[in-house]
Amino acid sequence: MQLTQQSRWLIVLTLLFMTSLAQAAFDHRHTAWNTLLNQHVVLIEQGHASQVDYAGFKADQAALKSYLDRLSAVSEAEYRRWSKPQQLAFLINAYNAFTVDLILTRYPDLKSIKDLGSVFQSPWKKVFFTLLDQERSLDHVEHGMIRAPGVFNEPRIHVAVNCASIGCPMLRNEAFVASTIETQLDDSMRRFLADRSRNRFDAANQTLLVSKIFDWYQDDFAKGYQGFTSLNATFARYADVLGDTPQTRDAIRKGGLNIRYLDYDWALNATQR
Repeated sequence: MQLTQQSRWLIVLTLLFMTSLAQAAFDHRHTAWNTLLNQHVVLIEQGHASQVDYAGFKADQAALKSYLDRLSAVSEAEYRRWSKPQQLAFLINAYNAFTVDLILTRYPDLKSIKDLGSVFQSPWKKVFFTLLDQERSLDHVEHGMIRAPGVFNEPRIHVAVNCASIGCPMLRNEAFVASTIETQLDDSMRRFLADRSRNRFDAANQTLLVSKIFDWYQDDFAKGYQGFTSLNATFARYADVLGDTPQTRDAIRKGGLNIRYLDYDWALNATQR
């Protein structure tokens, strides 16, 4: 069958339209963000913590803005068509990327993210970006979307979202992606609990000295989500990285230990120049 000129043009236009749609599809590898993280996040403490080269991010601010614009361009309707792992990776990366963007509004003239707040409003409640068709704050993403009951039910997000502070679990030097998010979340828990400046076992007093994060969000680790039923059960699960000797690991696995929460360091997690 011979095609008419009109049919040929229709086929060409259809192919161009489909190509355009494919090009516009969201990159679930988060390649642009992954590149920025790889370039500007420095692992320290044997990979258990990290520092952020905010000066480097500032030099690459155009690339960061391009990624943030792509995040903001995603509609809620498009987001709802994604799998749960894709949605969770999207929200974690968005939280972390917009946090870096917030720091850059004042960097290097700040010592803590708290310097960006005021008596009347914390920096996490500041509405300064668009996500899924609405103006949002960081708190809205973390507590209203990621921690919303029945949505993800994932306590390990507390070692994934980063508050730009030394006391916070490390900002990874890679983006979260749906295909590996389970491994990344577990790895982030292990790295955090292996950092002795923030989590350790005091054998003399049979006491776990742990991050204040586990105090603030202990309910998330006690609801049975992802098999986490209590703080002691959580620490028992990671006894191999939380304890330094076979004896201390056995004590942590047995549970029933006293728990004391360490002071939280809100100083900026910037590289030292």
